[in-house]
Amino acid sequence: MQLRFTTDNADAAVLDVEVKELVIAGWVGRDRAAVLHHIRELEALGVPAPGAVPLFYRVATNQLSQQIRLEVVGEETSGEAEPFVFFHRGEYWVSLISDHTDRHLETFSVALSKQACIKPVAGHAWRLSEVKAHWDRLELRAWVKTNDDWITYQQGALSALLTPMDLLNRYFTDRQVEEGFAMSCGTLSAIGGIRPSSEFRMALHDPLLNRTLEHTYITGSLPVIA
Repeated sequence: MQLRFTTDNADAAVLDVEVKELVIAGWVGRDRAAVLHHIRELEALGVPAPGAVPLFYRVATNQLSQQIRLEVVGEETSGEAEPFVFFHRGEYWVSLISDHTDRHLETFSVALSKQACIKPVAGHAWRLSEVKAHWDRLELRAWVKTNDDWITYQQGALSALLTPMDLLNRYFTDRQVEEGFAMSCGTLSAIGGIRPSSEFRMALHDPLLNRTLEHTYITGSLPVIA
């Protein structure tokens, strides 16, 4: 899947990236109590608890999209803001992704639910090397639109999650990373519980370098035909 990113770097102002392998990392909280809270949050929706944490789900790369308007089946899907790390031309870059998920299908299979929905991706990226040293200070936020108002849906520092370096080390135990690899690096709990919304906005803020990755998308609901 081809993605295009702009950057702040004159030597790589535009990145044309072919993603060849996509992994969604789940259950990545550093605080075991917070991980348990997220598991319970999903169990309340009928989602079975994971057999181990963290887990790595392979997802088809053609599910990635940088479009603003997307379509989903039914009205039981919702987004989750996550850091998005990809390997391009010998180095890692950071952007932003929504692990948009079918919550009804998730009660039967988490893996299938992740495959069922398109994963919206932002259009700007930073070098991982520029934020690696202060990764824990980066701030992740998401909003959902309710009655024409943007309501905070997720908010917190990335210190709550395992770092991408840790996740990559756990994933690549018997091989080296290759060009075109990408990983969605986990999410924060939903404020007020997981719920659907047709409009989703997300941001990853770097307070040290005073810059922000942002993306907003809209989902249209297709009918569920029996």
